[in-house]
Amino acid sequence: MRDFIRDLPKAELHVHHVGSASPRIVAELAERHPGTVPSDLDALREFFTFRDFAHFIEVYLAVVALIRTPEDIRYLTYEIAREMADGQALRYAEVTCTPYTSVLAGVSIEAYTEAIEDARAAAERDFGLVLRWIYDIPGEFGIPAADATLSYALDHRVDALVGFGLGGPEIGVPRPQFAPHFDRARAAGLHCVPHAGETTGPETVWDALRLLHAERIGHGTSAAVDPDLLAHLARTGVALEICPSSNVATRAVGSLAEHPLRTFVDAGVTVTINSDDPPMFGTTLCREYEIAAELLGLDRAGVAELARAAVRASFASADLKSRILAEIDDHLR
Repeated sequence: MRDFIRDLPKAELHVHHVGSASPRIVAELAERHPGTVPSDLDALREFFTFRDFAHFIEVYLAVVALIRTPEDIRYLTYEIAREMADGQALRYAEVTCTPYTSVLAGVSIEAYTEAIEDARAAAERDFGLVLRWIYDIPGEFGIPAADATLSYALDHRVDALVGFGLGGPEIGVPRPQFAPHFDRARAAGLHCVPHAGETTGPETVWDALRLLHAERIGHGTSAAVDPDLLAHLARTGVALEICPSSNVATRAVGSLAEHPLRTFVDAGVTVTINSDDPPMFGTTLCREYEIAAELLGLDRAGVAELARAAVRASFASADLKSRILAEIDDHLR
């Protein structure tokens, strides 16, 4: 099964730009910008041990603070693409980017855009990996961050930008305040993909659906306790972006055995398997598929269907979807 999963053509829909920085990448950035983040690999592994979700955000922002120049952004983007493509058969990834924090650090949005786009083109050429962008609002920075992120998305848009999201802490960051921003993003043709229900209850997921018009939900683990919400998700086909190891690492769920993935599948909810911030959580996309296969008791055909679900729920072009789906079928045969 491990070999089958390794070579299974895959798409990933919930993976963060900065959160994909491996210890190797973080060590390089820490050497460029000495400070609070250790550059020693052993020390970095300890640094990435999270006490809870709030501590995860604290560590995440410390890594964000290492990305200070367009050269850092280009290096990060190209290197995470290299590691995504290496030995995982990843064909397509929608990477969640938070340009607001880079602009706050002094990088212009023009320079930011040029850096990620240059790396994206090089990654497709060198690794055969198609990258698309989701710009997300860092919720902890409130309305000013939402205003700025919307401006970056609409006024500096590139063809590879496909979605508009909302990340960061959920507690103390109500979703309704961002409804006007999601309305404008949707009107401009961007897909709406907020995080919701990871560290708060199902009402946050309802807000994301009703007020932000979410087309997919990032995490959504708390939806499992609301039968009406499960029925709604199943009926509408709104997919959940499930990240098992992340949910355990941030204490959103107590253990893998307690993860509600089975509840979602049994309720007919569309689920996709993702890695979120893989190096920070000591995982890979392949490992998340292995976990999902174990939790759901899947054979190879079942795992292939998980891979198909991610492709179908993606915002890839129709031609690219067809190509990856055909590759999945070939691999299963």
